[in-house]
Amino acid sequence: MKWPDNIEQAKEIQESLRAKVLCIPLRKKVKLIAGADAAFGEDRVFAAACLYSYPALSLLDEVCVVSSISFPYIPGYLSFREGEAIVGALRRLKAKPDLILIDGQGIAHPRSMGIASHIGVLLDLPTIGCAKSRLVGEFEEPDWERGARSPLLFQEKIVGAVLRTRDHVRPLFISPGHKVNLKNSIEIVLQTTRGFRIPEPLRRADFLSKRVKREFSTG
Repeated sequence: MKWPDNIEQAKEIQESLRAKVLCIPLRKKVKLIAGADAAFGEDRVFAAACLYSYPALSLLDEVCVVSSISFPYIPGYLSFREGEAIVGALRRLKAKPDLILIDGQGIAHPRSMGIASHIGVLLDLPTIGCAKSRLVGEFEEPDWERGARSPLLFQEKIVGAVLRTRDHVRPLFISPGHKVNLKNSIEIVLQTTRGFRIPEPLRRADFLSKRVKREFSTG
Protein backbone atom coordinates (compact mmCIF):
# COMPACT_ATOMS: atom_id res chain seq x y z
CA MET A 1 0.00 0.00 0.00
CA LYS A 2 1.21 3.50 -0.80
CA TRP A 3 1.09 5.60 2.36
CA PRO A 4 -0.58 9.00 1.81
CA ASP A 5 0.86 12.49 1.90
CA ASN A 6 -2.30 14.35 2.95
CA ILE A 7 -5.60 13.92 4.76
CA GLU A 8 -7.67 13.67 1.58
CA GLN A 9 -5.68 10.65 0.43
CA ALA A 10 -5.82 9.18 3.94
CA LYS A 11 -9.60 9.47 4.06
CA GLU A 12 -9.93 7.76 0.69
CA ILE A 13 -7.74 4.89 1.88
CA GLN A 14 -9.80 4.44 5.05
CA GLU A 15 -13.01 4.38 3.04
CA SER A 16 -11.61 1.83 0.61
CA LEU A 17 -10.33 -0.49 3.36
CA ARG A 18 -13.42 -0.27 5.58
CA ALA A 19 -15.38 -2.79 3.51
CA LYS A 20 -12.67 -5.39 4.09
CA VAL A 21 -12.87 -5.32 7.90
CA LEU A 22 -14.30 -8.53 9.38
CA CYS A 23 -15.71 -8.77 12.90
CA ILE A 24 -15.96 -12.54 13.23
CA PRO A 25 -15.02 -15.20 15.82
CA LEU A 26 -11.39 -16.27 15.74
CA ARG A 27 -10.93 -19.06 13.22
CA LYS A 28 -7.56 -20.28 14.45
CA LYS A 29 -6.16 -21.15 17.86
CA VAL A 30 -3.84 -18.42 19.08
CA LYS A 31 -0.36 -19.72 19.90
CA LEU A 32 1.70 -16.60 19.11
CA ILE A 33 0.55 -13.12 20.03
CA ALA A 34 2.25 -9.80 19.33
CA GLY A 35 1.93 -6.37 20.87
CA ALA A 36 2.67 -3.22 18.86
CA ASP A 37 3.14 0.36 20.03
CA ALA A 38 5.07 3.47 19.06
CA ALA A 39 6.82 6.43 20.67
CA PHE A 40 7.59 9.75 18.99
CA GLY A 41 10.54 12.09 18.94
CA GLU A 42 10.72 15.47 17.26
CA ASP A 43 10.89 14.01 13.76
CA ARG A 44 11.10 10.23 14.34
CA VAL A 45 8.72 7.42 15.18
CA PHE A 46 10.00 4.46 17.20
CA ALA A 47 7.75 1.48 16.47
CA ALA A 48 8.07 -1.66 18.57
CA ALA A 49 6.65 -5.15 18.08
CA CYS A 50 7.01 -7.85 20.73
CA LEU A 51 6.19 -11.52 20.15
CA TYR A 52 4.92 -13.78 22.95
CA SER A 53 3.81 -17.36 23.32
CA TYR A 54 0.15 -17.70 24.24
CA PRO A 55 -1.27 -18.38 26.75
CA ALA A 56 2.04 -18.80 28.64
CA LEU A 57 3.16 -15.26 27.72
CA SER A 58 6.85 -15.99 27.32
CA LEU A 59 8.74 -13.31 25.39
CA LEU A 60 10.08 -14.81 22.16
CA ASP A 61 11.24 -11.85 20.08
CA GLU A 62 11.17 -8.07 19.91
CA VAL A 63 11.93 -5.56 17.16
CA CYS A 64 12.03 -1.77 17.03
CA VAL A 65 11.98 0.22 13.79
CA VAL A 66 13.02 3.88 13.66
CA SER A 67 11.72 6.00 10.80
CA SER A 68 10.96 9.60 9.90
CA ILE A 69 7.53 11.03 10.66
CA SER A 70 5.78 11.68 7.37
CA PHE A 71 2.21 12.48 8.45
CA PRO A 72 0.94 15.07 10.96
CA TYR A 73 -0.91 14.28 14.16
CA ILE A 74 -4.64 14.34 13.34
CA PRO A 75 -7.16 12.52 15.58
CA GLY A 76 -8.69 9.61 13.67
CA TYR A 77 -5.68 9.26 11.35
CA LEU A 78 -3.14 7.65 13.68
CA SER A 79 -2.61 4.81 11.18
CA PHE A 80 -0.87 7.17 8.78
CA ARG A 81 1.46 8.62 11.42
CA GLU A 82 2.81 5.38 12.88
CA GLY A 83 1.25 2.53 10.91
CA GLU A 84 3.98 2.11 8.30
CA ALA A 85 6.66 1.80 10.99
CA ILE A 86 4.55 -0.62 13.06
CA VAL A 87 3.92 -2.81 10.01
CA GLY A 88 7.66 -2.78 9.36
CA ALA A 89 8.40 -3.92 12.92
CA LEU A 90 5.77 -6.66 12.83
CA ARG A 91 7.14 -8.00 9.55
CA ARG A 92 10.62 -8.26 11.07
CA LEU A 93 9.55 -10.59 13.88
CA LYS A 94 11.08 -14.05 13.56
CA ALA A 95 7.64 -15.68 13.44
CA LYS A 96 4.24 -14.54 12.21
CA PRO A 97 1.82 -13.88 15.08
CA ASP A 98 -1.63 -15.44 15.14
CA LEU A 99 -3.05 -12.23 16.62
CA ILE A 100 -1.82 -8.69 17.25
CA LEU A 101 -2.70 -6.32 20.09
CA ILE A 102 -2.31 -2.71 19.03
CA ASP A 103 -2.24 0.41 21.19
CA GLY A 104 -5.12 2.26 19.53
CA GLN A 105 -8.63 1.79 18.21
CA GLY A 106 -10.17 -0.92 16.09
CA ILE A 107 -13.69 -0.30 14.78
CA ALA A 108 -14.34 2.24 17.57
CA HIS A 109 -13.49 4.99 15.12
CA PRO A 110 -15.44 7.63 13.13
CA ARG A 111 -15.01 5.58 9.94
CA SER A 112 -14.66 2.16 11.63
CA MET A 113 -11.00 2.15 10.61
CA GLY A 114 -8.77 2.67 13.61
CA ILE A 115 -5.13 1.64 13.45
CA ALA A 116 -5.87 -1.91 14.65
CA SER A 117 -8.39 -2.43 11.84
CA HIS A 118 -6.08 -0.80 9.30
CA ILE A 119 -3.08 -2.96 10.18
CA GLY A 120 -5.24 -6.07 10.44
CA VAL A 121 -6.49 -5.62 6.88
CA LEU A 122 -3.02 -4.81 5.53
CA LEU A 123 -1.45 -7.90 7.13
CA ASP A 124 -4.56 -10.10 6.84
CA LEU A 125 -4.27 -11.00 10.52
CA PRO A 126 -6.58 -10.84 13.55
CA THR A 127 -6.04 -7.61 15.47
CA ILE A 128 -7.47 -6.03 18.62
CA GLY A 129 -7.50 -2.34 19.43
CA CYS A 130 -6.55 -1.68 23.04
CA ALA A 131 -6.71 2.06 23.80
CA LYS A 132 -6.20 3.99 27.01
CA SER A 133 -8.79 6.62 26.07
CA ARG A 134 -12.00 6.93 24.08
CA LEU A 135 -12.08 8.26 20.55
CA VAL A 136 -15.81 7.90 19.83
CA GLY A 137 -18.95 6.62 21.53
CA GLU A 138 -20.84 6.73 24.79
CA PHE A 139 -20.67 4.36 27.73
CA GLU A 140 -21.55 3.83 31.37
CA GLU A 141 -18.70 3.42 33.82
CA PRO A 142 -18.22 -0.31 34.54
CA ASP A 143 -18.01 -1.69 38.05
CA TRP A 144 -14.65 -1.43 39.78
CA GLU A 145 -13.54 -5.07 39.85
CA ARG A 146 -11.30 -6.70 37.26
CA GLY A 147 -13.33 -8.10 34.35
CA ALA A 148 -16.21 -5.65 34.68
CA ARG A 149 -17.19 -4.11 31.37
CA SER A 150 -19.81 -1.98 29.68
CA PRO A 151 -20.64 -1.57 25.98
CA LEU A 152 -19.18 1.30 23.98
CA LEU A 153 -21.95 2.65 21.75
CA PHE A 154 -21.46 4.74 18.63
CA GLN A 155 -24.17 5.60 16.11
CA GLU A 156 -26.51 3.13 17.83
CA LYS A 157 -24.05 0.24 17.43
CA ILE A 158 -21.81 -1.57 19.90
CA VAL A 159 -18.30 -0.87 18.64
CA GLY A 160 -16.32 -2.02 21.65
CA ALA A 161 -16.19 -2.47 25.40
CA VAL A 162 -15.00 -0.38 28.31
CA LEU A 163 -13.09 -3.02 30.25
CA ARG A 164 -11.69 -2.98 33.77
CA THR A 165 -8.46 -4.97 33.60
CA ARG A 166 -7.43 -4.40 37.23
CA ASP A 167 -9.40 -3.66 40.37
CA HIS A 168 -9.95 0.04 41.01
CA VAL A 169 -7.96 1.35 38.04
CA ARG A 170 -9.10 3.22 34.94
CA PRO A 171 -10.61 0.96 32.27
CA LEU A 172 -9.30 0.29 28.77
CA PHE A 173 -11.26 0.82 25.56
CA ILE A 174 -11.28 -2.46 23.66
CA SER A 175 -12.53 -2.83 20.10
CA PRO A 176 -12.17 -5.53 17.46
CA GLY A 177 -9.71 -4.65 14.73
CA HIS A 178 -10.02 -7.38 12.10
CA LYS A 179 -10.89 -11.10 11.98
CA VAL A 180 -11.94 -11.16 15.64
CA ASN A 181 -15.17 -10.34 17.48
CA LEU A 182 -15.74 -8.39 20.67
CA LYS A 183 -16.16 -11.50 22.83
CA ASN A 184 -12.80 -12.87 21.73
CA SER A 185 -11.20 -9.43 22.14
CA ILE A 186 -12.30 -9.13 25.77
CA GLU A 187 -11.19 -12.68 26.59
CA ILE A 188 -7.73 -12.22 25.11
CA VAL A 189 -7.13 -8.83 26.70
CA LEU A 190 -8.02 -10.23 30.13
CA GLN A 191 -5.87 -13.33 29.59
CA THR A 192 -2.85 -11.22 28.64
CA THR A 193 -3.21 -8.75 31.52
CA ARG A 194 -1.13 -10.07 34.40
CA GLY A 195 -1.34 -7.78 37.41
CA PHE A 196 -1.14 -4.54 35.43
CA ARG A 197 -3.65 -2.37 33.61
CA ILE A 198 -2.10 -2.94 30.17
CA PRO A 199 -1.77 -6.36 28.46
CA GLU A 200 1.76 -7.72 28.78
CA PRO A 201 2.67 -7.66 25.05
CA LEU A 202 1.66 -3.99 24.88
CA ARG A 203 3.49 -3.12 28.10
CA ARG A 204 6.67 -4.57 26.63
CA ALA A 205 6.19 -2.82 23.28
CA ASP A 206 5.65 0.49 25.08
CA PHE A 207 8.79 -0.07 27.18
CA LEU A 208 10.88 -1.01 24.14
CA SER A 209 9.77 1.91 21.97
CA LYS A 210 10.53 4.40 24.76
CA ARG A 211 13.88 2.78 25.56
CA VAL A 212 15.02 2.97 21.94
CA LYS A 213 13.81 6.56 21.76
CA ARG A 214 15.95 7.45 24.80
CA GLU A 215 18.98 5.68 23.36
CA PHE A 216 18.51 7.41 20.02
CA SER A 217 18.17 10.82 21.70
CA THR A 218 21.31 10.40 23.79
CA GLY A 219 23.35 9.10 20.86
